Amino acid sequence: MNLILEAIGTPAHSPKPRGKSPGWEEGKQRQRRIRYPVVRKTTPKPRKEQEKSA
Repeated sequence: MNLILEAIGTPAHSPKPRGKSPGWEEGKQRQRRIRYPVVRKTTPKPRKEQEKSA
């Protein structure tokens, strides 16, 4: 049984390397993010009250 599995292989991917990422390169200039103005909803207009009929 083991020989068959060795010949076929496995569908799983090989494990990814672990550890701390290297981070930002030394001396590389960073740019600030572009800030866009906040988009706000307009306030709803007050409804006109209708006069009550008798």
